[in-house]
Amino acid sequence: MVPRLNVALVYNMKKTNGGGVSEALSERSDGENGDVVVVSQAKLQKTKVDTYAEWDSEDTILAVKTALERHHSVTLIEADEEAYQKFLQTQPDIVFNIAEGLRGPSREAQIPAMLEMLGIPYTGSDPLTLGICLDKSRAKEILSQYGIPTPPFAVIESQRDLDNLTIALPCIVKPLHEGSSKGVLDASVVRTSSELRKQANRVLEEYEEPALVEKFLSGREFTVALLGNGDEIRVLPLIEIRFDHLPKGSNPIYSFEAKWEWDTVNHPLGQLYTCPAKIDAQLEYKIKDACLRAYRVLRCRDWSRIDVRLDEHGVPNILEINPLPGILPNPDDHSAFPMAARNAGLGYESMLNEVLNLAIKRHGIS
Repeated sequence: MVPRLNVALVYNMKKTNGGGVSEALSERSDGENGDVVVVSQAKLQKTKVDTYAEWDSEDTILAVKTALERHHSVTLIEADEEAYQKFLQTQPDIVFNIAEGLRGPSREAQIPAMLEMLGIPYTGSDPLTLGICLDKSRAKEILSQYGIPTPPFAVIESQRDLDNLTIALPCIVKPLHEGSSKGVLDASVVRTSSELRKQANRVLEEYEEPALVEKFLSGREFTVALLGNGDEIRVLPLIEIRFDHLPKGSNPIYSFEAKWEWDTVNHPLGQLYTCPAKIDAQLEYKIKDACLRAYRVLRCRDWSRIDVRLDEHGVPNILEINPLPGILPNPDDHSAFPMAARNAGLGYESMLNEVLNLAIKRHGIS
């Protein structure tokens, strides 16, 4: 029997204005009725159209809060500079962490590191795993060390790195430290040296971070949701991303345009996702095996979503690991982790409480 706990939900929230540019917000709960007050943050970095793409909407945050309140008392805490003091004041039994952070390649690790210093239990992976997974090259190095297939890659920090690049074209160019398809455009698939230089320089200049140049794999793409720890990890039904439903002439990748601009609730792209994926048992086993191995090797906890793509030989390659998966509540938004959970018989509220219960068990809270 899971006890009724005082749970802090820690988050970053965004909203989209009429021009489609993300604006960061802060939120707090005032008064006995828990009314939400939204105010603009004062200290923000220079913003781009995708600066806050990883952050959650008010609807998502309130949906998570409502789900957890089925069994627990929930306090909202924004992952900003005041979070440390709020944790001290609130003293929650456990924290449900969906905070993505804002600044630096270790931004997803900041809240968990803070909680570990305070001795407060929390859901999800620890700071080391979160930091490694956000640095795509470090994650890929570890996967390679353990013989888990991942596309050949190079990290570009300067023009000299570009001159010495040995990855054969075609390639895909990505920011090294981003998620939610940030910086991965339809044009990020490059087939000539000039296209490669243009996209690498775009990442270096616009994101002020290294670029990851990765061999472009020609096969099918899947995303895989996992729940659990130790010997009790569950692989939820696989999702295939169907690139044949993208606009004519676009590259077969899950780009920022595909994820946030082309496929919307009002204008869906059709059957962009198939869940469960229509594949034979042998391929399903290979994908699940690669994901389980990656999950364990990178020491993920409670939940993660892993992106997989087949190479020219049909071998599943791990593209990246997402220890803080997106969890949009509206099924029409095609959020992958909730989609896989629904196909496993877990509704949105059950899915989130399962994650919390896994962390409660892991921490030995009774």
